[in-house]
Parts: sequence; C-alpha cells; structure tokens
Amino acid sequence: MRKIRVYADTSVFGGALDEEFAEPSRRFFQRVERGEFVVLLSTHTLDELAPAPEQVLEVLRRLPKHCVETTLAGEETELLADAYIQAGALGKASRMDALHVAAATVAGAGLILSWNFKHIVCYDRIQLFNGVNILRGYRVLDIRSPLEMQNDDENQNV
Repeated sequence: MRKIRVYADTSVFGGALDEEFAEPSRRFFQRVERGEFVVLLSTHTLDELAPAPEQVLEVLRRLPKHCVETTLAGEETELLADAYIQAGALGKASRMDALHVAAATVAGAGLILSWNFKHIVCYDRIQLFNGVNILRGYRVLDIRSPLEMQNDDENQNV
C-alpha cells in the first residue's frame, strides 16, 4: 500500500513540545515512526527549524530516514507562492506560509499538516490555495491539523 506523503510545516515539529499541541503532534510522529506516513520537508522548513531548540530538532532526528523526504524549493515554488499572494490567499507579510503551501503542492503532497490556523489551516484560505492550484494545473490539497490525524477511535473496527 502506498503511504500518504504528508508535508509537515515547522509548527508541527514545535507543537510536539508545546503543552497545547504536544499530544496530537506526538501521536502523528509516532505514526510516522511506525511507517504509516512519509513526511515531506522542504528546504524552507529545514531553514526554519535550524535555530530551533535542541528538543525540537530531536523530534526530526528520531524519524526513520526511510519515512522522510526532503524537497528542494525552486522557482516553481516561488512562482506558486506569489500566485497565492496575488490571489489574496495571504498577504506579502505571510510569504513563508505561502512558500510552505507551494512547496507541498509542487512536491505532490497528499496532505499538509500545520498548527497555523491563521494562515494555513483556515477554510477560506484553503479554498483560495486550491483555486490557484486548479487554475495552474496542480491537484487539490487536503490541509489539516495534527488533531485530525488521531486514529484512536475505540469503535474504528466496528
């Protein structure tokens, strides 16, 4: 079975150590460690993580190498991020968020995972991101928070 390729932005890694977001973030990473998902990391995510506290970097280091894929962000990503901004999905001040969505789109991610409810996991913005994607020949993205990735339903086998 083909694994879902999940683009995890910086907030998901930091969330593993944040009291409010820790449990769902850790559960997602445990599922990655079990081989259920492949985590896509863009060069933008890696750049943002570089100055992070050691405990946040350790979350990344613990992931099995075969479950992590690094994507290089290039001109195509830059142009798509600009298109999101031009369409009003985000303002110029939120360019890094636009770059995350663009990097996931260009890499063909099946899902973007983020705790950024203001700029990424936001219904109206998701509609704009996907409108731009469709107009430019990309697929529609599913954008969620790690809270929605839990599969501990006691009735899941019913």
